[in-house]
Amino acid sequence: MFVFDIKRYAINDGPGIRITIFMKGCPLSCVWCHNPEGISSRKQKLYTKKKCIGCRTCVEACPEQALTLTPEGIVTDGARCTLCGTCAEVCPALAMEISGTEYSAEALMKEIEKETVFMDRSEGGVTFCGGEPLLHPEPLLDLLHRCGEQGIHRAVDTTLFARPEIVRDVMDNCELLLVDLKQMDSAEHTKYCGVPNELILSNLRMVAEARHDFYLRIPLIEGVNADEENITRSAAFLASLPWEHRIVNLLPYHDIGKSKHEKLGTVYNPDRYAFAAPSDETLGRCREIFACYGIETTIGG
Repeated sequence: MFVFDIKRYAINDGPGIRITIFMKGCPLSCVWCHNPEGISSRKQKLYTKKKCIGCRTCVEACPEQALTLTPEGIVTDGARCTLCGTCAEVCPALAMEISGTEYSAEALMKEIEKETVFMDRSEGGVTFCGGEPLLHPEPLLDLLHRCGEQGIHRAVDTTLFARPEIVRDVMDNCELLLVDLKQMDSAEHTKYCGVPNELILSNLRMVAEARHDFYLRIPLIEGVNADEENITRSAAFLASLPWEHRIVNLLPYHDIGKSKHEKLGTVYNPDRYAFAAPSDETLGRCREIFACYGIETTIGG
């Protein structure tokens, strides 16, 4: 299992001050994903052209002779590159990064334990994020068990695109799930996220019926899911759940993932879908619809 980031002092990934562990690998491929380096389960190299000073240090250090300095910057020969990380280690401008570090459970627990003083004072904890943590059930459950033994509050940020038995095991070993509801129409969900949504909706109902605590978020995107029909269907579905929290966090669209695609050498929104942040009018209408179903909404976070 590879981890691509560890965020300390996180305040938007559950209650209190938290440490968030980002695991690589996700079965979804949301076009707007703001962590595209978390989709692949494998190591990846990121290159920030604007940081590169053209010093050739990485070119000369590469043991596989996989790098070439061109007028467009450093070009990597994918057939030669072994992702050893030497280029990232020697780059004086930090233009090269390796996304994906292999951690043992013991090593991750040491990172988590460093933050317990902040967790204790703020009633915070640890959040496992991604990517999709449920793609790695065995190491995830091991870490959840270890944190539980120390009384650390555990949250899991998940798409819920996983076998129901995995979701149940994770529920039994954490206090909170953070869940996104992206699109109610399965064909549209497949179009924008790469997978249908029936399993996600079924698992969300199972979580609610188990009376397990979860936070619900909707990434709100004009052209994808901010229309009145989808919001009404979303509100009706959520209102049908035995759900005490009844608060939806609306997350207006942003294209922060675009710069990360550039670093990965991939293309953001390759089909050029007409994405846009929702207008104030659209946000207001969405909030009205949820309110009609007895659901409170918050914006951002």
